[in-house]
Amino acid sequence: MTKKVRTRSLQWVLVRRLILLQAAMLLVFIVLCVAALWIANPRLLIDNEAAAATVKDAVDRDKDGKLIVHETQELAEFRDSFPNVWYIVRDSGGQSVRSGVIPDVYTKGFGDLLGEADHATIGFSDKDMRPEAYIEKASTRAGTVQIIAATQSSRQETDGLEINISATVEVARNPDGSKNWERALPALAVIIAILLLPIILVMGTTTLVTTPAVVRRSLAGLVDTVRQAARIDIGTRAMQLPVKQVPQEIAPLVNAFNEALARLAQGYDRHNRFLTDAAHELRTPIAILRTRAELLKPEPQSARLLHDIERLSHLAQQLLDHQLLDRPADQRQSVDLDDLVSRVAADFAPLAIEAGYDLAFEPSRQKAYVEVNVLQIERAIANLVRNAIEHGGGSGTITIAIDTAGGIEVRDEGPGIPAEEHENVFQPFYRLQPLSRGAGLGLNLARQIALLHDGTIRILAGSWRGARIRMELPIRS
Repeated sequence: MTKKVRTRSLQWVLVRRLILLQAAMLLVFIVLCVAALWIANPRLLIDNEAAAATVKDAVDRDKDGKLIVHETQELAEFRDSFPNVWYIVRDSGGQSVRSGVIPDVYTKGFGDLLGEADHATIGFSDKDMRPEAYIEKASTRAGTVQIIAATQSSRQETDGLEINISATVEVARNPDGSKNWERALPALAVIIAILLLPIILVMGTTTLVTTPAVVRRSLAGLVDTVRQAARIDIGTRAMQLPVKQVPQEIAPLVNAFNEALARLAQGYDRHNRFLTDAAHELRTPIAILRTRAELLKPEPQSARLLHDIERLSHLAQQLLDHQLLDRPADQRQSVDLDDLVSRVAADFAPLAIEAGYDLAFEPSRQKAYVEVNVLQIERAIANLVRNAIEHGGGSGTITIAIDTAGGIEVRDEGPGIPAEEHENVFQPFYRLQPLSRGAGLGLNLARQIALLHDGTIRILAGSWRGARIRMELPIRS
């Protein structure tokens, strides 16, 4: 047993690859950000810290060892940006340099604790108008000094709205003051995960929702083309699939498919014309043979010859009947099923009686209208009746019945058709009795006509005697 090859879904291949690509890009972005931060080791300064940093670069001593602050270009530019900036610079010897309007609270001593602190932010309650300041012990050209700086002398100087964002990361340290990364890394990983998890969840959810929708919309034209291709059959073989909505990469395949359809349609038409022309050409010599055979003396061999000529004539007629399958759908019309079938029954009544049968016609209880190609349906019913005459045993009644569901049943009282042969008899050139007059095309033609009209045809199974063949056509609403 051969294993069926499972085809891949182009849509989900694209979705998976897009999701993996976006996940890889996000991972690379995170790695690059971490690497950049690790290399740059940035320190984000708020205004007060920036003031202290600017002053630190300007601290120096004069030739007498006195503590001074140079008016550097950076300090001058900082004053232009923050006109209310003030600062105090003190050294361990008690010297100090002051600049700007300094709030009284900052002119006092801060005690041993702040004197030992490396850096700190001094703040007050929300209702207190005294401003925050930044204090830092800094190494300068003048040695180690303490710098206190702020950009405001009072909170009243705030220009509208100010937002200060400060982030301090303190890493666990060993007794000698070195950083203990073994303890710090797990906590750092948790912090990074907390910061990145919302971003990853939002991006992941958006990717999973939008990517399939985008891909599905991009392939919508291709899906419509596939649906149209599924509707192509022998009756619509000239159909061409649209290329306008198909992705550019798939368009060559659709064009090649359309060209293949055109070649197949041309080949089918050539084959059909050949059969039709051959059948037409055969009718004249067959008629001549029949005429000459009827002039022979009544002998067993002449009767056998007439029987064979009749089979040949019937085959030529059925080949001609196949050209009816190419009639366009716009030639259909709405007709009363009783009237249509009754005409066929009247035409075959003499043939049935001559072959030894009674012919009965049972109309439906109420009118049933169907939209059909009248000539095609007449030929289909004619083939069903001719089949009953040929295989009905030469006696009994052939019944043609109609019901309100659009069903047409042709019944005979002959030997019937074995259940295992119910499908085989619809195959072309298949005959239950090899020596019968039929060519094995009648039931096949009837089925093709029924399918062209979205109908069905089948052999009914039951305890009755004989064969019952039912053709059912859609009722016009």
